[in-house]
Amino acid sequence: MMVVAEPTRALATDAKSGGPRSTIILCADDYALSEGVSSAIAELAAARRLSATSVLVTAAQWPAGAARLLANRGHLALGLHLNLTLGRPLGAMPRLAPSGAFPGLASLAPRALLGRVDASELKAEIGRQLDRFEQGLRFPPDHIDGHQHVHVLPGVRQALLEVVIKRYPSRPPLIRVPRGLRRAIAGPGQARAKAAMVGLLGLGFAKSVREASLPANDSFAGFSRFDLRTPYARELQEALREPGRRHIVMCHPGHPDAELARLDPVVTRRGMEYEVLMREPDLPERIWRPSRDADGPALDWSDPRDRG
Repeated sequence: MMVVAEPTRALATDAKSGGPRSTIILCADDYALSEGVSSAIAELAAARRLSATSVLVTAAQWPAGAARLLANRGHLALGLHLNLTLGRPLGAMPRLAPSGAFPGLASLAPRALLGRVDASELKAEIGRQLDRFEQGLRFPPDHIDGHQHVHVLPGVRQALLEVVIKRYPSRPPLIRVPRGLRRAIAGPGQARAKAAMVGLLGLGFAKSVREASLPANDSFAGFSRFDLRTPYARELQEALREPGRRHIVMCHPGHPDAELARLDPVVTRRGMEYEVLMREPDLPERIWRPSRDADGPALDWSDPRDRG
């Protein structure tokens, strides 16, 4: 069966330009990080309050959590959250992870910038993570992004794009481009420094994706300091402001639990995001969602009916 985007969103036109309206893709990161994160994302997806989620397939919770995603796959895009900084790789990486554990971002980023990452080692791990995603869900990913945006780093990006081009020649996944620098400088926001840093690390990434003829978003938001003093409702409205034609907003909902506290410094804030996303009155009408059979193919972002 052909995969189509929901017609009330994909086929609407802008009254001024006559062209398609902006498509807002609200993506919850870190599925499988903990049971609390996975259950919160599944609840939001069932309530039609998310467009997509990205899966940490290196986490202990995967693939046990795959069934909940398959139950929502008809109206939820599912992607790989490429991980190179948290926990352990799926196979041996003697150069990047000689101890058997990934380095933190503070170690990986300068090594990548200096060209001190092994391309063949990265390609092998990217392939393993894609294999594990597909083993759990039985389908290729609809999109790919990176935990802590590692996919934009020099060295990592080349390896990722080469793997994707070879592995998915006819229906490639959308590659998330965190276009944070221009947005951070041009307008208000709570995390300008973080957005600017990712934008700088990712300079040239959008060009690389475009030259590889891979689908991508053309605007991006959702950077946060995860400051408990800042209402998430305010940050969400800011993230939804002035979207591009294909606008990705990342979010990090979850139910706080002991497992999450052990793995990640952002705990209480995830609960705040969940509460806002679950109760925001017009959110289901504002965001795009795919419309396909639960066992339908991966999204074809080149098809106007699928690309949003």
